[in-house]
Amino acid sequence: MTIDRRHFIGGTLALGAAACIPPDQSPIGRLEAELRLIEGKSGGTLGVSLFNTVSGMTVGINADRRFGHASSFKFSLAALLLLRHAQGRIDADRRVMWTEADMLSHAPFTRERIATGATLRELARATQTTSDNPAANILLRQLGGPAGLTAFWRSIGDTVSRVDRFEPEMNIVPSSEFRDTTTPAAMARTVATIVYGDVLPAAERAELRQWMVETETGARRVRAGLPKGWVAGDKTGTSGLIGGTEYNYIDIGFAEGSEGEPPITFACYLRARQTEDEMLAAAEQVLAEVGRVIKEFAEPEKALPVIGKLY
Repeated sequence: MTIDRRHFIGGTLALGAAACIPPDQSPIGRLEAELRLIEGKSGGTLGVSLFNTVSGMTVGINADRRFGHASSFKFSLAALLLLRHAQGRIDADRRVMWTEADMLSHAPFTRERIATGATLRELARATQTTSDNPAANILLRQLGGPAGLTAFWRSIGDTVSRVDRFEPEMNIVPSSEFRDTTTPAAMARTVATIVYGDVLPAAERAELRQWMVETETGARRVRAGLPKGWVAGDKTGTSGLIGGTEYNYIDIGFAEGSEGEPPITFACYLRARQTEDEMLAAAEQVLAEVGRVIKEFAEPEKALPVIGKLY
């Protein structure tokens, strides 16, 4: 059988075009396709959920797959302390002490204050803004341990997220692990509930929000892809540094554009096999690309011509 060369080339081009065009041609469908393209270039598995806090609309990929928290759980831990303080169940301004036995790697605040101690509020701010590991463990013990934080999530409607261990063991979360995990869909909604809901009184909510904006570790992740002038805050996580071969790069938070645009919360998880030294810069770039999708998600009516350039 002889194949006409023109028919062969035409058919091949048609198949190639069909492979690039997402079956769902709606703005949301194209946003999902764009996230898939980002995942394809990432060298790993990307889990993303973006949540419109006004309409309740979501977009994401692998949004119901479980990923480890790494240090991103510290956002909820800080929220829990502020809630307990507002309820009169704990004094956030009570000073506590710790010893050398409590120290772990990455302790920029607790190492400096080991001789003087700090208030629980100071520890909460440090674990949120600098991701100080001993500060997180000290707080977690004060607030009922892993079970106490998991119970907090359940109390605000998050039936998925869980913490089972302390730092640093909680970072050992291969893809088969169930402990110390969440899903992008669950966490994007939890961030929305805490930052924009009535879980916290207004003063505590504003304090936590400011800590998120001041967080040092998120400047090169999702926030790096947002337009100038946007207000955003987040909590990052990086794990896999002890045991195993899987590494996780995480960013959860909120983003607010110009007046009239709805606030968006996000939860992003990238699982890769490369080591941190090999992958950190590339992972940050992947998460920054998600930041660019957030702007399009906040303006769905403008997304279609923008994303159309990719196909």
